[in-house]
Amino acid sequence: MYQKEQENLHYEIERNCLIIYVQQDLDHHAVTLLRECSDRLIEAGNVRHIIFDFKHVDFMDSSGIGLIMGRYKKVMFRGGKVAVSNVGMEVDRIFQMSGLYQIIDKYPSPKEAVLGL
Repeated sequence: MYQKEQENLHYEIERNCLIIYVQQDLDHHAVTLLRECSDRLIEAGNVRHIIFDFKHVDFMDSSGIGLIMGRYKKVMFRGGKVAVSNVGMEVDRIFQMSGLYQIIDKYPSPKEAVLGL
């Protein structure tokens, strides 16, 4: 397993899963950093699946939906999937309303997501 922390970004690579521990609400500014970093990691390595852990997220706007959709498209072509974990009520409602649960899976924890993917 590989781990790294920088600024407000913490991630791990376990097996072939990139686990991104989102440390703040997902607005335009936060999404820009996550998009750049996740794309770099996907292109550089052995990443097939992405797991976003939302334990510290209470709010997400449309740019967060775009982040997840974009990463889904990237890993889908590699035969991969996107999953989320530790989703709170507010973010869960956004996922339901946007239809994201039709293309991503939800797990109680990142560890369970790694095992399920």
